[in-house]
Amino acid sequence: MLALWRSTIGKKAVMAVTGLAMLLFLIAHMLGNLKIFFGREEFDEYAHWLRTVGTPVLHNAWFLWISRALLVVCVVLHIVSAYQLSRRDLSARPKGYAHRLRPTASYATNTMRFGGIILALFIIYHLLDLTALVANPNGVEGAVYDNVVADFQHWYIALAYIVAMLALCLHIAHGFWSAARTLGAVSSATRARVYKAVAGTLALIISVGFLATPIGVMSGLVD
Repeated sequence: MLALWRSTIGKKAVMAVTGLAMLLFLIAHMLGNLKIFFGREEFDEYAHWLRTVGTPVLHNAWFLWISRALLVVCVVLHIVSAYQLSRRDLSARPKGYAHRLRPTASYATNTMRFGGIILALFIIYHLLDLTALVANPNGVEGAVYDNVVADFQHWYIALAYIVAMLALCLHIAHGFWSAARTLGAVSSATRARVYKAVAGTLALIISVGFLATPIGVMSGLVD
């Protein structure tokens, strides 16, 4: 197992699997966020329900904390793998490229590292904002709807969120395609086109789904 982790193929496999796990979480999280359009009562009830999942086997909010712990493991493994692969890539090309961007690579490929940094910083802020509530303008425990609305009533928070979601769009578009290729799902030119189309569609749907909340608050649709 350790030998696999140390290999380039192993690190790429870890990136692919953890990326797909986080993608499933993002889809579920996006769908949950959209409940805000059904009003304060339903959104707060959904947030409360998340704390009761698994009861009585699990104590209150244990499911959430177990999920968060697993996500942290995925994020750490994903970042460490990406960093180490990046270092290996740079070591293999000590003189660098003649041009800043590789001409054969897509824009998403060339911005993966920068986008990853944006997303990592956003995750830290997001946890401080809506989990720990120390960075939230409202910051009331259990008032999830009001906490979210309070965020996006500030244009700079909404702008930071929008930038992060655009980075997420590029990351998913390239990451899903890369994961499929790493896991051996891309075996022909036709499959390659299909997976690229799926990657782009997923990236667009998830990004638009997340952007709907700040846009809804800023437009007055959610208040």
